[in-house]
Amino acid sequence: MAMLTVRNLPDDVHRALRVQAALHGRSTEAEVREILANAVKPEARMRVGDALAALGRKLALKNEDFDIFDQVRDKTPAEPPRFE
Repeated sequence: MAMLTVRNLPDDVHRALRVQAALHGRSTEAEVREILANAVKPEARMRVGDALAALGRKLALKNEDFDIFDQVRDKTPAEPPRFE
């Protein structure tokens, strides 16, 4: 697991973190981990699969629609890139 050091944290911020951690029954370190995780990975974030499923529902796509995609799809094998 990665480690993170935060330098020059103001005393009042550290004190507020300790109080908030105590209110949540966690250590200050655990509280900071929770705050960081919620900041960068919120539960309400949209996932790609969910977005595609919602789009399919909005467009009311049926299995027959995907048969059309298969008919018009270019089936030529992809060429690997050349770095010459």
